[in-house]
Amino acid sequence: MDKFSITDWRYGYFSDRKWPSEAVDIHHVVVLRNRSGEKGFLFCFFAALAFCFFLLKGQSIFVALWCLVLNVFFGKKLFKGTVEKETVMVLPNFGVQLETHFRSGKVIRRFVPVDKILKPVLLECLTPVTCYWSLSLILQGEDELLLVFKELRPPVKMLVPIWKALCTATGDDKNRDACS
Repeated sequence: MDKFSITDWRYGYFSDRKWPSEAVDIHHVVVLRNRSGEKGFLFCFFAALAFCFFLLKGQSIFVALWCLVLNVFFGKKLFKGTVEKETVMVLPNFGVQLETHFRSGKVIRRFVPVDKILKPVLLECLTPVTCYWSLSLILQGEDELLLVFKELRPPVKMLVPIWKALCTATGDDKNRDACS
């Protein structure tokens, strides 16, 4: 894997250009591996094991094994939807491809044609608990904004290079220069 150009305590960012024409601009935001998810899974597994063997002591072994199987199933369901990275592929003449890569190996891809994109915007989102930045696309004929990063919340220092590349690809350079 390439070296991260920007890192945070939670995310890593790098830009990639694989083709010789260098017209395709690929931006990756990767969740840095922390062991908390794996520790949580092990904790759930051993808690379920303890529950099965100590609290169901008077029950039959069939009930205890069935309880263990259900707990492992729910534990896998709990940690299955973990996102590993999100990628923005900017194709200047064609559009933008957004990819979400899950730890299970599943990849969700969305493609937005460049003529449908009116403007990429950086927004500051406020909730009662937290404040974060998001990168969105204003699309022609759509009532809602399209979030570029649906699952992750990278910091603004990682969103700015992606926003600049999107502004350049959509021809919105005058807005990009005002905020640089």
